[in-house]
Amino acid sequence: MLHLKIFSDGSVNTQAKVGYGAYLVVSDQIASIESLKDTVKVKRFVQTSSTKLELQTLLWAVSETISSVQEREIILTVYTDSQNIIGLPGRRARLEQSNYYSSKNKQFNNYELYQEFYRLTSRLKFELVKVVGHQASSKKGEIDRLFGLVDHASRRALREEF
Repeated sequence: MLHLKIFSDGSVNTQAKVGYGAYLVVSDQIASIESLKDTVKVKRFVQTSSTKLELQTLLWAVSETISSVQEREIILTVYTDSQNIIGLPGRRARLEQSNYYSSKNKQFNNYELYQEFYRLTSRLKFELVKVVGHQASSKKGEIDRLFGLVDHASRRALREEF
């Protein structure tokens, strides 16, 4: 079994509805953090929000990662600071039962992305891990430093445009 860690984050300009998502894939045999900077992938998303961008970035990252391996031979651990994503597995039954409609009969924003998330996670061995974003350097462990690479890449890409 191949165990891959995916670090995913995004940064959005809410007025322009433009954001940049970034992800990094790391295997168990980790290289130096410095050498991994060049392997972070960044993508521009339009007509997005912070919640939507986090999900778009995660789906892009997982889809690209699994396209090169046999799904049955992979275990994914996804690291994110998105509380929305962390809570999605616990919300699945309720969202599917209501057909992605609220109690006020309004369809949830991003319901199509939620459906895609559930399709992917049903097919894969998948674990979500919440990362505390924007910590002091003295409190950062290896996972936090790896997550910092995608955090910095997405914020830098957004700053370069705006």
